Amino acid sequence: MQQEPPRIEFPCDYPIKVLARSSEDLSEVILTVFEQHAPGFDRTAVTARASSKGTFTAITVVITATGPEQLEALHQGLLGTGRVQMVI
Repeated sequence: MQQEPPRIEFPCDYPIKVLARSSEDLSEVILTVFEQHAPGFDRTAVTARASSKGTFTAITVVITATGPEQLEALHQGLLGTGRVQMVI
């Protein structure tokens, strides 16, 4: 028997990690998408970490998630940049 994943109660703090190819303007491109879908997130709490060879960068942003529609729109917006490899 398969167990259902726990339900998320909205609104809630929701960390999102974005993995993308490194570039000079990557952070600004990614954060612009976050501003469109989750305005007011704390930019000072954003973390970025480059891979060991510097090819990829992982950016973590914590937003106040308001519902599954917002999360889906944010996911599509990030993938729509053409730079994002994965959203976790």
